Amino acid sequence: MNRIKQVAGAAMIATATFAAPLAPAHSAVVATQDPGTFVSSLGSEAFSVLKTGNKAVVRAKFREVLSQYFALDALGDRLIRRWSAQITPAQKAAYQAAIPNFVIGTYSDNLYDYANATMKVIRTTPAGSGFNVLTQVQKPGAQPIAAVWSVAKVGGSFKVTNATVAGINLALTQQADFDAIIQRKGIDGLIAMMKARG
Repeated sequence: MNRIKQVAGAAMIATATFAAPLAPAHSAVVATQDPGTFVSSLGSEAFSVLKTGNKAVVRAKFREVLSQYFALDALGDRLIRRWSAQITPAQKAAYQAAIPNFVIGTYSDNLYDYANATMKVIRTTPAGSGFNVLTQVQKPGAQPIAAVWSVAKVGGSFKVTNATVAGINLALTQQADFDAIIQRKGIDGLIAMMKARG
């Protein structure tokens, strides 16, 4: 149970960064200058949206940002990679369609715990074909939490491909959870769970 709580808390911080609003005209320009600025600008905007306290706005912006700033299809493929040979095209399409609502339904209402948090970029280092951006998330009254954002150029712009928060690799953790569900209930069972969560 402690591990589940720790992962959930890490995921809340990670998904908060993707709740940035798309409206400001400067956002796209700033975000594409370099990977550190990209992550920093998303984080700053994210926490400003959370401070509005408007859940409908946060959910709407979260959905937009998942499609614009997150390599969702690639990450989704990674989470079920070991089962790819057994999945039909129809199941794959249903799975991909369920991912955004699953993420929103799982985490968006819990983001308000971090409405007063701040995030600063510590350093950026090359990693494979992309970069790792080390940040520190500070919530009032709590110890700082280290978060490493994996980012890469996809289609000419930066996208987040993974995050490691407080030492927890979110993609690997979610992959293990999906594997366990598929083993028990099959891919259709996983999709049903994702739809119910969303």
